[in-house]
Amino acid sequence: MAAGRDNLGGRSDAAAPAAIELRGISKAFGPVQANRNIDLCVPKGTIHGIIGENGAGKSTLMSILYGFYKPDAGEILVDGRPITIADSQTAIRAGIGMVFQHFKLVQNFTVLENIILGAEEGAMLRPSLSKARGVLKQLAAEYQLNVDPDATIESLSVGHQQRVEILKALYRQAEILILDEPTGVLTPAEADHLFRILEGLRDEGKTIILITHKLREIIEITDNVSVMRRGEMVASVRTRDTSPEELAELMVGRKVLLNVDKQPARPRAPVLEVRDLRMVDDEGVERLRGVSFDIRAGEILGLAGVSGNGQTQLLEILGGYPKKGARVGGEVRMNGRPLPLSGSKCNAGQRRRDGIGHIPEDRQVEGLIMDFAAWENVAFGWQDAPEFNKGWLMDNTAIRADAAEKMERFDVRPRDPNLAARNFSGGNQQKIVVAREIERNPDLLLIGQPTRGVDIGAIEFIHKRIVELRDAGKAILLVSVELDEILSLSDRVAVMFDGCIMGERLPDQTTTGELGLLMAGVTDADAPATAGIPPEDQHPEERA
Repeated sequence: MAAGRDNLGGRSDAAAPAAIELRGISKAFGPVQANRNIDLCVPKGTIHGIIGENGAGKSTLMSILYGFYKPDAGEILVDGRPITIADSQTAIRAGIGMVFQHFKLVQNFTVLENIILGAEEGAMLRPSLSKARGVLKQLAAEYQLNVDPDATIESLSVGHQQRVEILKALYRQAEILILDEPTGVLTPAEADHLFRILEGLRDEGKTIILITHKLREIIEITDNVSVMRRGEMVASVRTRDTSPEELAELMVGRKVLLNVDKQPARPRAPVLEVRDLRMVDDEGVERLRGVSFDIRAGEILGLAGVSGNGQTQLLEILGGYPKKGARVGGEVRMNGRPLPLSGSKCNAGQRRRDGIGHIPEDRQVEGLIMDFAAWENVAFGWQDAPEFNKGWLMDNTAIRADAAEKMERFDVRPRDPNLAARNFSGGNQQKIVVAREIERNPDLLLIGQPTRGVDIGAIEFIHKRIVELRDAGKAILLVSVELDEILSLSDRVAVMFDGCIMGERLPDQTTTGELGLLMAGVTDADAPATAGIPPEDQHPEERA
């Protein structure tokens, strides 16, 4: 056992008093044991990481702490006092706030209305809205989390919706703040900014619990980290006493390859050719401004950029479902044949028949029907396939068997094809979508944020399958806000800003700093002389 584990996992006699202590927490959903006899101690004024594979029980445990679920057994202590947390309002009164991985926002409400929802002061909303506007302005200025308070949630990008969730928690002045995968929609620079916010909150004496699958975040930001595996707490360590390799092995129960293992690409003929692609949305905003690129068989083109710079619209058009009212121009060719960009022949079903698979950015909105079973979701888009039909009727037995095989190969947990999609963790929902699209062996695979909210073991597996698809001669367009993912998977990297391709780089001939400048709209001509040069290599005369 590594040094520092003995006083962190269960009942603690550590010097710092406990802000949160969980004793013997257990929770089952039917036959699925989500949490089993969990002990956890979180010292006050610290940032405590909780990591584990998808389905390990992390989110369930935090949902118990926030009052969304009631434990079957066990005890919760806040500041040393036992407490029964019956609902989220009880948790809020106890000083606990939570930012969920999948946002709890009302889409047709404004930012202000979402901020005060559940925290109104009296029957009249005007005073609450006025107060919230002032507090929101102060928080936005203090933490640089600027969001238009009068904008509706549905009009905001995913990144800005994440800001609203963070502001909503800060508005309630929680002393204990739980964040479930908070950086899943943030760029590395935005994540670093969030970390500075969290460090400031910790320095003010607040306690932060951070649920994440990103080992970089754990190592950089946390004081202590607890590891869960299959519903149990397997280790708690001081962060300074561990390493990414050790944490990955504790999470998965085996050694994990943290870097993508792939041979150089052997690109062949162009599969996708995009020329001068333009798109104006239904509000007259130009989202794509003359985008041009090629992807060849046997290569991965990575598309980097801050969320909201046209990547989503590009994937929608290539996937065959541009937003209603959008005006699209330019030319797209697939295997030498022009693809329709509008009209009745521009649809997702036809794109599939053209050999295009699509892993969408938002799995819950575009990739799954949450109330439908896993086996039904696995068949979406392919329900007309001969193997799934008997004459005029769908062969549900064949579809269930196919879903069970895919869930086995992709290690979807729990392994129950009859379970509704909403009852899987976010990472396991992603595995269902990835399995459906990759297993159909498309000529071109469009991928939007393939590992958002996915654990380290599943990331290794998904990356391996993507590389295998490339090596089989398929073309892949990879859109990700994770620069590490872009650089490790891609054979070429293009950067988007404000609907334009700002430049293209080879992964082994660029840096995250250079790509970051392009993501901010700084072209080669605008960049300073030191752009793209690591800090340690700049100004060598100062080290002489």
